[in-house]
Amino acid sequence: MESLNQTLDHLLAQQAGNESYQQLMTEVFADPEVQAFLQAHQSELSAQSIQRGRAKLYEYVHERNLANQGRVSVAPGYVPKLVVSAGQIDVAYVPTDQLKAQRAKAARLARVTPISMPKFIRQASFDAFFREGPNATPSRNQALERALMFVKQYSPNRFVPGLYLSGSFGVGKTYLLGAIANQLADQGVQTTLVHFPSFAVKMKSLIGKNTTDQERDRIKQVPVLMLDDIGADALSAWVRDEVLGVILEYRMQEELPTFFTSNFTMAQLVDHLAIDNQGNQEPLKAMRIMERIRFLSREIVVEGDNLRQKLGNS
Repeated sequence: MESLNQTLDHLLAQQAGNESYQQLMTEVFADPEVQAFLQAHQSELSAQSIQRGRAKLYEYVHERNLANQGRVSVAPGYVPKLVVSAGQIDVAYVPTDQLKAQRAKAARLARVTPISMPKFIRQASFDAFFREGPNATPSRNQALERALMFVKQYSPNRFVPGLYLSGSFGVGKTYLLGAIANQLADQGVQTTLVHFPSFAVKMKSLIGKNTTDQERDRIKQVPVLMLDDIGADALSAWVRDEVLGVILEYRMQEELPTFFTSNFTMAQLVDHLAIDNQGNQEPLKAMRIMERIRFLSREIVVEGDNLRQKLGNS
């Protein structure tokens, strides 16, 4: 069997009459990466397969150089790679590290579905939550510790209760939900965050289109659900019983983690839910809702100064 150098010399000699081509191919065959590829695969490649693969070798060197120079190549975002396929030289295109990172980021973002939520949810993180310094409080640290514990313990195969974060405006309740969702996204878990007062308005608007059941069922089935600002507005009996009640009943039966934020404590929320927006009092229905909330989550009262101006969140 001819040595690799003898094979290359033979191939170049065949094009002796074409100086520009010979010069071009001399440069290609002298390329260190081409040399290393041919050396590594010399047992698989015959002189004929190398001759037939000259165009592929040129393509590889040309496209690699374009990519290295930051110029537009035939496959932006990809880099060429020499391979042997069925005994022939070929070029495969693999994504760059930058493209892989972009895809990973897009996949992570896709795992967090915010519905009528503030933009800062996308950037929320545990590291940015006040755990020390003048804005840290024992209850904020407790909420953070419980959030971290949930993320660590979460498994789709066993029920882990969510959190019910109650407290005044601007203490970081919604921000912490976003941090939990983003951390879960890094672990491949899908989360849906819903500003419940806005969702209630949307559901009412869908009544005439007969699509309320589909929208409600879509929300109730997500792996991890976060309902923000429960109790911000008085609910109609229909929203309370046929929307919120049905969602919570399903999630309790299926043991799906559910989070809540509210300006009301659980004890206060039961009184709020007992009176609908028409002034009708139905304490038993409110107690039924609260039974499900208590099953699905564990309450933490978050206290501290209003951080809305500092974080731009609630």
